[in-house]
Amino acid sequence: MEAKKLLPLISFFLIVLARKTNAQSLGDPVVSITFGSGTSTHSGALPADSGSTSYPYSSADFPSDGYYTIENTTAGAGNVWWSATDHTGNTGGYMMVVNASRSLTDYFYKRTITGLCSNTTYQFSAWVVNLLRSNDISPPNITFAIEKTDGTTIQSFNTGTIARTSGSYKWVQESFNFTLPAGVGDVVIKMINNSAGGAPANDLAIDDIVFRPYGPVIAASFSSSSSTLTASACSDVPQTYTLNTTIPSGYTVLWQYKNGSGAWTDLTGAGSTGSSYQITSPTVAGTYYYRAVTAQAGNINSALCRSASNVLTLTVGAPPSSTATANTPVCAGTTLTLSASTGVSYQWTGPNGFTSAIQNPTISNVTAAAAGTYSVTIKSSSNCEVVVPLQVVVNAQPVAAVDAVEPICEGNSVTLNASGGSTYSWSPTTGLSDANIANPVASPTDTTLYTVTVSNGTCTSTANVQVNVLKKPVASAGPDKHITQGQSTTLNGSTKGTNVSYYWTPTDYLSSSLELKPTASPMEDITYTLHVVSNSGCGDEATDEVFVRVYKKVVIPNTFTPNGDGVNDTWAIEALDTYPTSTTQVFNRYGALVFKSTGYPQAWDGKYGGRVIPSGTYYYVIDLKNGNVMSGWVMVAR
Repeated sequence: MEAKKLLPLISFFLIVLARKTNAQSLGDPVVSITFGSGTSTHSGALPADSGSTSYPYSSADFPSDGYYTIENTTAGAGNVWWSATDHTGNTGGYMMVVNASRSLTDYFYKRTITGLCSNTTYQFSAWVVNLLRSNDISPPNITFAIEKTDGTTIQSFNTGTIARTSGSYKWVQESFNFTLPAGVGDVVIKMINNSAGGAPANDLAIDDIVFRPYGPVIAASFSSSSSTLTASACSDVPQTYTLNTTIPSGYTVLWQYKNGSGAWTDLTGAGSTGSSYQITSPTVAGTYYYRAVTAQAGNINSALCRSASNVLTLTVGAPPSSTATANTPVCAGTTLTLSASTGVSYQWTGPNGFTSAIQNPTISNVTAAAAGTYSVTIKSSSNCEVVVPLQVVVNAQPVAAVDAVEPICEGNSVTLNASGGSTYSWSPTTGLSDANIANPVASPTDTTLYTVTVSNGTCTSTANVQVNVLKKPVASAGPDKHITQGQSTTLNGSTKGTNVSYYWTPTDYLSSSLELKPTASPMEDITYTLHVVSNSGCGDEATDEVFVRVYKKVVIPNTFTPNGDGVNDTWAIEALDTYPTSTTQVFNRYGALVFKSTGYPQAWDGKYGGRVIPSGTYYYVIDLKNGNVMSGWVMVAR
């Protein structure tokens, strides 16, 4: 479609858009009378630049009929008035409070406004409240008049009755539009009471008197084909936008912008006073606002003449200040871990076709093909993104090797041989000549598994070798034994060593000479020797001896006849003399000791102290001192 045919359609669309979005045709306030604010209840009489009144000033919280005051609360009026505060809600904000006169006066407020634009329409507005709580004989009724400085009325507006409210006070906004004639830029605001005062009647407060330019309705948009009131961009990727609006007949349009809560600033350059204006998004993150202002031709350069369109909002986000890291350099065969700082979405790419959409991806059993440049695109909550590159190095993994070794005899050494790297570290270090070389000499006392860690400067691997230690033979024949002739005993032999054989010598009276614990039944004292031999050739033959003491069997007769006939004259105890440390004691029936001997070198002849003891039965205790104690009786017969 030709541009000339398209323009009427765009204009029609923007007019419809303005109506649908209820775009305001008001400009910024050019007059704003708030009566100020302060910490004290009263501000004093109206200052010269705030207007005048035909009422006298009162500093009382509850001024009398026909007086006015400027205060921030009417709480001091008791139960007659509502406890009102100023309309704006500012802390300490003042309002004008009027207790109307019983007889009407000319006006209760007047102010001259200068510097307005002729042939321009303005909206006048003011907030009014009926202060009375109870009966209201004559409610407020106000005429607002806009006059020329010579008193000629330009426009007037009557509020009608401002009714009393119940439950609380209520501010009411009264407004109307007026158009200044050609050549008129100075006007007088006048507010006239139409109701007489009295008690209680026509008591009011007024606040926030505002003039705003009121022009034809215009709508602004980021698009010429749709209602687009918001847009977004990223500070590092400037975007171009074309602002669009309509220009009413006889008017001029000027584009403005502001940054955040700053003041509106006129845009300059080509198109700044046209129906469209091209902008490039700022390179600093923030919220930016745009609008079109309009005024009659010739008045566009005066801020007092402009009405405004709706506001367009451009949000410029900052790219995330994100970083990316990895556990690089990484060794082949291990796990590569990539990591990105906080964002709302992530997209990784890398060598060997790698992609991932998670924040911290990993690659297991990494190979040399994974080396190279990775990048992650990180988006922030403002939908802005940053691309962070990351270089990954994959180092080769050394292949550790160590030669197997033959078993060694206890006390001997063997050289270990490792390969595959530039540095070596052995563990454990026990028995090694140097734990940090490839070929240390190992002299362990016991079988030991050695681990070598091989490094190529960046990566490591390990290998194991076991050194088996063949123990030398050790013989233990066990403790010495003692038996009585005719008894048997078990020899408690034991061995130590690796791969050994053993035998006993002599073999006499043994159940087996090839058993570690054979049974021995000798008739006489004997020494046995246990022989232990290494079948691996480690060490000399080991021997150990055990002595077996064989005691003679003691035969105790129970009668002897010490009568001097040469037959059986003594108590002849067979073999007792072979126990040289034994003790023999004999007692009479009363327990008195009649004979005592150690070793029994001479048989008892039935005497005690050289005197013959009477015939009878006597009792003996014989302790052989080898663990055997014998007791019984013996008859002495003469």
